[in-house]
Amino acid sequence: MKITGISTRVVNAEMRNWVFVRVETDSPDLVGWGEATLEWKTRAVVGAIEDLAPLLLGRDPRDIEQAVRVLKKHSFWRLGVIGMSAVSGIEMALWDILGKVLGVPVWRLLGGKVRDKVRVYTHLGLGDMRAVYETTDAEPLVARANEVLARGYRAFKAVFIPYTHYHAPLPEVEKVGRMMEALRRAVGPEIEVMVDFHGRPASAAAALAYIDALAPGRPMFVEEPLPPGEMEGLKAVAAYSKVPLATGERLVERTEFADLLAARVVGIVQPDICHCGGLLEAKKIAAMAEAFSVGVAPHNPLGPIAGVAALHFAVSTPNHVIQEEMVGAVPWYFEVVEGPIELIDGFWRVPDAPGLGVTVNEAACARHPYKPEILATRAAVLDDGTIVDW
Repeated sequence: MKITGISTRVVNAEMRNWVFVRVETDSPDLVGWGEATLEWKTRAVVGAIEDLAPLLLGRDPRDIEQAVRVLKKHSFWRLGVIGMSAVSGIEMALWDILGKVLGVPVWRLLGGKVRDKVRVYTHLGLGDMRAVYETTDAEPLVARANEVLARGYRAFKAVFIPYTHYHAPLPEVEKVGRMMEALRRAVGPEIEVMVDFHGRPASAAAALAYIDALAPGRPMFVEEPLPPGEMEGLKAVAAYSKVPLATGERLVERTEFADLLAARVVGIVQPDICHCGGLLEAKKIAAMAEAFSVGVAPHNPLGPIAGVAALHFAVSTPNHVIQEEMVGAVPWYFEVVEGPIELIDGFWRVPDAPGLGVTVNEAACARHPYKPEILATRAAVLDDGTIVDW
């Protein structure tokens, strides 16, 4: 069996462009699908996939570890997030092929089932980017929380930490505290609430000011309290925080996760299967985390193939805690990709179809061609004109 072609299908989903990867073989009708979505880098990722494809043509798609080694080592240059996203999408598709060949779901190949259902959460605002990132008052925040709960979710994440620099102004800190209090009062103690800092504070002191304001509301965790790479600052936050910390969505190499885990600063790591190298690499990261008594909650506000890959990962990973998802991103989410994702009482069921279990409707994909994403990052400017992290 040989790989005969690797190509992409780009689907504009308003908030982002989904990049689907199709791997073809010399066996009639045997193809695999993956996803390599990377916000604001769509054309770069598509180009990277085109550049990498010749390295795998003629190779056996079932030799997945070898294929990834070829893509990483024979590229010569370190790939970064664009190249690694390309690798991830191709790798996912190879698992899809292997599962189809053997007639088993991918989670069987990743170690088998360790749970009977997968706990998930979504974002307030679902697929509406402005609602997700620009809800800065308690009343609409609570309204959107109630909408999410009405759809059957029992956990959600909100982004209401203001754009910040090195200092957290007291009025902003107090407002964050009031918003968390309103959320907790509205949803009660049974619902898990996570707060995404998006790396907006530029100092440990600023991050801790907001964490202290959130602490009475008992969030499940706060995410990315500092920008990636700020290890010493993260150590200071971890030393004083009363709330569990999570980070990792913008880390790419396994060595970055090794450094993070060795520092013992987080309770949860958040690799993105679409960026870290694919399913097998995510499993290796999770195994490292388990050795440090750290849970894993993969980053995944992406498309339907990424969601299904995350489902197979979760079914087979012992220290998986909860799965981020974005099924409500667009009303036609299940038109472009038919798959096994089904939400029941805040959980996804375990899939049983061979491979990833997805069927891509290429005609439906073509109805949503590439468009430039909304440049939401332009809003990350302080009143005095200072550019800060989005």
